[in-house]
Amino acid sequence: MKAIVMTKVGKPEVLQLQEVPDPQIKTATQVLVRLKAAGVNPIDTKLRSRGTFYPDQMPAILGCDGAGIVEAVGSAVEDFAVGDEVYFCDGGLGAQTGNYAELTVVEEKFIARKPISLGFAEAAAAPLVLITAWEALYDRGRLQPGQQVLIHAGAGGVGHVAIQLAKLQGAEVATTVGSTENAAFVQELGADLVINYKEEDFVEAVLHWTQGEGVDLAFDTVGKETFFQSVYAVRNYGDIVTLLEPDFSLGNLKDARTKNLRISWELMLTPMLQNREDDQLDQTKILQQCARLIDENKLNIFLNQTFPLAEAAASHQLLEAGGMKGKLALVINDNDDSDDDSDDDSDDENQG
Repeated sequence: MKAIVMTKVGKPEVLQLQEVPDPQIKTATQVLVRLKAAGVNPIDTKLRSRGTFYPDQMPAILGCDGAGIVEAVGSAVEDFAVGDEVYFCDGGLGAQTGNYAELTVVEEKFIARKPISLGFAEAAAAPLVLITAWEALYDRGRLQPGQQVLIHAGAGGVGHVAIQLAKLQGAEVATTVGSTENAAFVQELGADLVINYKEEDFVEAVLHWTQGEGVDLAFDTVGKETFFQSVYAVRNYGDIVTLLEPDFSLGNLKDARTKNLRISWELMLTPMLQNREDDQLDQTKILQQCARLIDENKLNIFLNQTFPLAEAAASHQLLEAGGMKGKLALVINDNDDSDDDSDDDSDDENQG
């Protein structure tokens, strides 16, 4: 099969299209999927530029997110059959083959049926950001109806999903953006307060919006100074959920302690990194619930742009340039010579 192989650590050019052996079903519960698309996420660019979690197992095939058609099933697979359309988040961290490829093998328990209303490229762009936003808001942040939440980078991959999930929970949403175009985008998603962080202080804007109290929950997808400044936008006894490890050269948590804030980290990769199959099964249930919401037109995935598999390096370059709204995806087909399959899907964060 054709696959994008990470030949070494470095710039996007280290991603090379190569012929590699087809993956094989090795256990009775595995499913062979012919991939039609793969999501492109910030974790992919970080692994490419810094090294995978398993540096002794190079070269590697990246890509945590995938969508495709079941090609074959193990003898004990019960819920899926050849021809089923599926999506999932599994592999791509360096030990297991990722989804920048024509084929992959996944355990049945980690696969969900693709939303009927989505094309493959949109579906492939969805799993990691759906799980991240869901866990951050509902599990880590314990968001409740009527609460007020601040979502940073609301136009981004995770952010644009988080706005919608927060609104579905009955919360009021403030969000930060960096352009007029992105401001209009998040307003369409339902944001109640849009803050252009380049033009105004988001802490002052949030405090004015909440009559000086601060929001119940801040969801930080940016890190660095934004994480530490978010402390002052949250009410006493409130919550901050962050995707990034804090850089304590840029601030401290003294005031967070004084305000009795609860700080949580969200890393949806934990089940894969720690081989926690039960936790990963819970994430599959999230994908199943999100598929229902998507097909009920209550939740949307914005696919900014698609690239043919062979142009994976270009997708990394665009993502690393920043400022993009929504998601990117690689479109995969047998010949890898066109992206015709993505025509219906081409309607622009941090993880890891």
